[in-house]
Amino acid sequence: MYDILIIGGGINGAGIARDAAGRGLKVLLCEKDDLASHTSSASTKLIHGGLRYLEQYDFALVRKALQEREVLLRAAPHIIWPLRFVLPHHKTLRPAWLIRLGLFLYDHLGGRKLLPPTKTRTRKNSEVFTPLKSEFQRGFEYSDCWVEDARLVVLNAMDAETHGARILTRTECIGLAPSRGTWEATLRPENGPESVVRARTVVNAAGPWVDAVCNRSGLQTNAPQVRLVKGSHIIVPKLFDDERCFIFQTGDGRVVFAIPYENGRFTLIGTTDLPYSEDLDQVEASAEEIAYLCEVSNEYFEQKITPEDVVSTYSGVRPLFEDQAENASSVTRDYVLKLDQLDGAPLLSVIGGKITTYRKLAEDALKTVAKEISIPGAAWTEKAPLPGGDIADADFDAFLDQCSETYAWLDPQLCTRLARTYGTRIELVLAGATSMADLGFEYGGGLFDKEVDYLMAHEFARRAEDILTRRTKLGLHMSPAQIQQLQDRLESRVVA
Repeated sequence: MYDILIIGGGINGAGIARDAAGRGLKVLLCEKDDLASHTSSASTKLIHGGLRYLEQYDFALVRKALQEREVLLRAAPHIIWPLRFVLPHHKTLRPAWLIRLGLFLYDHLGGRKLLPPTKTRTRKNSEVFTPLKSEFQRGFEYSDCWVEDARLVVLNAMDAETHGARILTRTECIGLAPSRGTWEATLRPENGPESVVRARTVVNAAGPWVDAVCNRSGLQTNAPQVRLVKGSHIIVPKLFDDERCFIFQTGDGRVVFAIPYENGRFTLIGTTDLPYSEDLDQVEASAEEIAYLCEVSNEYFEQKITPEDVVSTYSGVRPLFEDQAENASSVTRDYVLKLDQLDGAPLLSVIGGKITTYRKLAEDALKTVAKEISIPGAAWTEKAPLPGGDIADADFDAFLDQCSETYAWLDPQLCTRLARTYGTRIELVLAGATSMADLGFEYGGGLFDKEVDYLMAHEFARRAEDILTRRTKLGLHMSPAQIQQLQDRLESRVVA
């Protein structure tokens, strides 16, 4: 008998599992694919307040997100770090005074302490305008944070497991039945026999599949609880050398980001907002979305791009709360928690939310569940580092210097990547190694057997795509033949 069965291995499910297990609850999380294999790995990779939500007067959401931005920056300084964003003023769109007012609120709503404030920039006093067209003479520079989104999910799942949770990836919940105040759930692993588990409560954190899980449980909903909105991104060879990012206004009222990606070798551009009603397991950027993002980029940058320049794309479906808003871009990004009962068995459905506010969502979810089952312990995650994040004073630069001394034999670029990816757990990744030869076979892109072994043993990785697209982004730096070689080796290990 588990206290909580969590269905869904995205950021919300992993965050709730971590918080609940840390409070002493017996937790089981099942995910039908890999952790973060859908929406949670398809974000713009930002921990941010959501500047454009101010125009929707969603001040409470922005404030909550800005407060969490600093909490998360302290908890995982290896995978979360500050970025500066430049918003060029487009004379035909929002007036400059309105933008400045919005950024003033953005600086002060969340009690900013760690990040620098907004600055006004002009072409005369800043080289950041160099890659932009000449008509952009003025802009504003403000702070937000980058996050390795899929790794954030994995770190929460790892911490949940450390606190006693059971994490089952590639295991689908195919049946839910209430039984005298508790739940019986049928689980089907990818390779293995079905099993039945019991739980006092179920947390439905299935993201875009929330309504499907509700239907599977027998809960009758009169209308969809979730509005599905697709967001797509493109990755192109780098368009500028500056480490700062750009945020562009568009004529349709949206904003599009252009962000240095993978050590500045590429530029990440996104995102879109389109209603979605197709196969949730086959979400791809459409030709129209790719063309749209190229057009926005070309409106601002001197260097033109076409769809032929795109080296990679990714898309995800955001499960937003169905609030009947007319435009997909104006649907609230805040979360909604719905508690239902079937035959006395509680079912909590998690709808919507942002990566930035996942930790608060987890606290609120457990507060809601506490109405039905006894929860020992108090909220604890606000000051607790995530795995690898216990870096002194959250000073990553000092930590990297220390790693460079400790692993002087390690290739400097590889040392930086491993420190960024694993934080203090780099010592587990490199355990026993004293030379490059000790890292074993190199697949390409700086990926060695030593790292692969760690990922399989500690981070739930099973396939090449788990490692190359979610635990790392090394797939962008490897050939198809190298990727296939990794997959062949992983399959041989599983057989062995």
